[in-house]
Amino acid sequence: MDILFFVEKFVFILVIFALTMVIALYSTYAERKVAGFLQDRYGPNRAGIFGLLQPVCDGAKLFSKEEFMPKNANKVLFIVGPAVAMIVSLLGAAVIPWVDRFEFGDYVVVGQIADVNVGLLYIVAVLSTAVYGVILGGWASNNKFALIGAIRAGAQTISYEIAMGLALIALVMMTGTLSLREITIQQADAWNIFLQPLTFLIFLICSFAECNRTPFDLPECESELVNGHHTEFSSLKMGFFMFSEYASMFFSSALISVLFFGGYLYPGMGWVEENLGVNIANILAFASLLAKIVFFIFFYMWVRWTIPRFRYDQLMNLGWKILFPLALVNIFLVGIGVLIFK
Repeated sequence: MDILFFVEKFVFILVIFALTMVIALYSTYAERKVAGFLQDRYGPNRAGIFGLLQPVCDGAKLFSKEEFMPKNANKVLFIVGPAVAMIVSLLGAAVIPWVDRFEFGDYVVVGQIADVNVGLLYIVAVLSTAVYGVILGGWASNNKFALIGAIRAGAQTISYEIAMGLALIALVMMTGTLSLREITIQQADAWNIFLQPLTFLIFLICSFAECNRTPFDLPECESELVNGHHTEFSSLKMGFFMFSEYASMFFSSALISVLFFGGYLYPGMGWVEENLGVNIANILAFASLLAKIVFFIFFYMWVRWTIPRFRYDQLMNLGWKILFPLALVNIFLVGIGVLIFK
């Protein structure tokens, strides 16, 4: 049984890893297609049918480029930086409940890599370490533009993590649990977006800042910093930084779906489970969660090509003077609501 459990988790990890990488790969294609649609032009349309092979061609070109390292760079940290960024962007998926369960006779497969009762705390820990790859990459490059981009990333992450953490505290106060699986199950009657819309708004804005997405992409501001913290990177290392950002966007979309939009739950899931079986119901549940994730990935892209980039002082003012006090007020409002209605 122990060996079977190990094989189950190993296969599940491989499936989620493959799913993350495929979505990260084709997010680059979707990004340009969405940009083309919003700007009334064609996106990639020549490599394969509808340009579907464009990400494969881009990846092959990127990974076949010459590996370049600046003369005075810190060689160890120059390699470690992009590796840390890529690894951390994949760690959060371990506690996401992708489905409820699958049943194969008497053997039950839980649709979660690690069902820990402090999953939300684990998420906060992972998010707080995401900036280390950026800092290490910017510092190791021995490039002033890369260093400035890395410093901006650190300041931005610290600033918006506080408001995000306070928003999560408000959510925990209402749900009474840190388990993502339990938070998902509690939304069977009503999604948290309807119960805590202000918490959702704060968390969504902070998610944009954590993923370095426009209008919060100051660490990669090409008009000021060439290309930010990965100015000096090329080939596989540059690919790691780029893939880590899209993987983080996938993970962030999954987390938003789980915390506020019912995760894998969908209307009529109980009826499907009774009449068509547990496995069919959970295949549809996975499709439901994936659809929510795809919507939020599109939303990230939509915002990028709609809203201009903030100035750095505007970025800090929003984080410290608006979101931070608003998150504190939200905690008091949620606390009063819990005392009255529970």
